[in-house]
Amino acid sequence: MNAIHLVVSITRDRREDIMLNLNRDVVVVGAGPSGLMAARELKKAGLSVAVLEARDRVGGRTWTGTVDGAMLEIGGQWVSPDQEALLKLLQELNLDTYPRYRDGESVYIGADGVPVRYTGDSFPVDPETAVEMDRLVAILDQLAAEIGPAEPWAHPKARELDTISFHHWLRQNSASEEACKNIGLFIAGGMLTKPAHSFSALQAVLMAASAGSFTNLTNEDFILDRRVVGGMQQVSQLLAQDLRDDVVLNTPVRTINWEPDAEGGHRVTVESDRATVNARFVIMAVPPNLYSRVSFNPPLPRRQHQMHQHQSLGLVIKVHAVYATPFWRDKGLSGTGFGADALVQEVYDNTNHGDARGTLVGFVSDEKADAVFELSAEERREAILASVAGYLGDEALTPEVYYESDWGSEEWTRGAYAASYDLGGLHRYGKDQHAPVGPIYWSSSDLAAEGYQHVDGAIRMGRRTAERIAEVARVSVPAGA
Repeated sequence: MNAIHLVVSITRDRREDIMLNLNRDVVVVGAGPSGLMAARELKKAGLSVAVLEARDRVGGRTWTGTVDGAMLEIGGQWVSPDQEALLKLLQELNLDTYPRYRDGESVYIGADGVPVRYTGDSFPVDPETAVEMDRLVAILDQLAAEIGPAEPWAHPKARELDTISFHHWLRQNSASEEACKNIGLFIAGGMLTKPAHSFSALQAVLMAASAGSFTNLTNEDFILDRRVVGGMQQVSQLLAQDLRDDVVLNTPVRTINWEPDAEGGHRVTVESDRATVNARFVIMAVPPNLYSRVSFNPPLPRRQHQMHQHQSLGLVIKVHAVYATPFWRDKGLSGTGFGADALVQEVYDNTNHGDARGTLVGFVSDEKADAVFELSAEERREAILASVAGYLGDEALTPEVYYESDWGSEEWTRGAYAASYDLGGLHRYGKDQHAPVGPIYWSSSDLAAEGYQHVDGAIRMGRRTAERIAEVARVSVPAGA
């Protein structure tokens, strides 16, 4: 509660009609996990920081909210065993985790629309489809191991894989439509939240490599292993607590002006709605689709302008439904369901730690999200709950609390979960996505190798960016010298 109280206090203070004029070594734009981690590490290195955040809260794409008395993870929430950077930070912050409920049978809905209960890691498909799914996974595992997450654009197969859509690559490698749809589900709707025809096979391989393997992505017990007791946003709240008055909320950054100085460094002036900060370095700790919300003077180079136009976030509705009890458990169900052709293509038990009520979370992605947004709010709710009921029974039709996380309409995000390149963009521009422009550095989960798209990746990028700046600052003249 201390961290939550602190953030509320910061918000209240920054709403006062005061224009701040600050002098710092580094300005961080964005108070999500990546920006806050960068600021924390820079302060440890002896540099002064200011973190400017457009929203009235910290956390970025992590947000633990209360809706009608129910605590909901409106944004990112899960922790997997390979996310070493996040796990280490959780330990440092004294935040506990607990396993996602997974006892009982899962439900699979195939093209025929019939729900089938099953156990184990494999969908209950016919033997021929199972063979094809296993073969596609093996190919993707091999590619992920061979290409890796760090520099996929540098691999000899990069252009070949980046100039064919994942949809067509799958069908080039298998004649089984059901197998292709099921494998596509894990990357397209499940991760990139874009139709599989809109991104490349190389982008899909990067997604798999960032998690260690494609097999890890198909294993929900791995990729969705644990949650943070009290919510993932606490990571940012506790990081902000350490930074205290260095975090300024309700202050969208409008302009970044910079020029070289006589000592080989830079003079930077960052102008926002609530503050003007003079500094030596800037970290843009926001997703690439928001870079264009800031005016840069001098303008960014042509290469940056082109690259940013090839990066975009997907679209997904994260649906929360809270019930008096987790009724599915009495039926021997885990609450987990998959259906590539279903409106809600994934559903999971998302019950909070120590809560007697039951919570389900489901996802409606890409073109299906487009379709239901054409409906009225009530029609959309009915359609989504009917899809959830197809997995778990009619009890799902009447939750006590219902909420849709719509990050696509959120002003300072405009999509979910993270940015990916359009067809052909990754091999063409990927090598430049980390390149600083003068004093301007880039840091977000969208640019991570390991942990790409996840809080783990945001933390890794924040730490890496801080290390790069600290290294440069050691050979620069300190501010005010």
